[in-house]
Amino acid sequence: MKWILYFFCSCLLVTHASAQNLDGSAADRKSLDEATLAIRQAFANGDAELAAKLHHANVVKYFGGKNVVSGRAALQKQLTEWFKSSKIEFVENTVESTVFTGETAIQTVIFAIRSTPKNGGKPTIGRGRSMVIYIRDKSSPTGWLSLREMTQAAPDKK
Repeated sequence: MKWILYFFCSCLLVTHASAQNLDGSAADRKSLDEATLAIRQAFANGDAELAAKLHHANVVKYFGGKNVVSGRAALQKQLTEWFKSSKIEFVENTVESTVFTGETAIQTVIFAIRSTPKNGGKPTIGRGRSMVIYIRDKSSPTGWLSLREMTQAAPDKK
């Protein structure tokens, strides 16, 4: 009898786990797309304040090695300095995958950012792959905030 009870509980657990929808609803995907677009537009407009507001107060961004930005204030400071000296534009933003679980979304993206010096220097393009964890938050202008981000080199273009 005990074995049958364990088997029954295991079946319920497996059925529940496999039934979880990680794709999110159409509304989930649309709202997250709008949130990520708002971040890219804030960069293009040189709006460090708005870009920072689209990140959680305790955001942590890992850019490799010791290059880690912790907190919204530190992010805004870094962006303000970058935007003072350069015009920033996302020239690629290819979503590789998005997973929704509850009030959280995890997205991986191949991106390219063109940075054009405002002093007339030659533009550069940096490509990478990011994994960003977003959480729903009513304080966000878009309903989503970036909580964690890790970047690495993008794979070579084929």
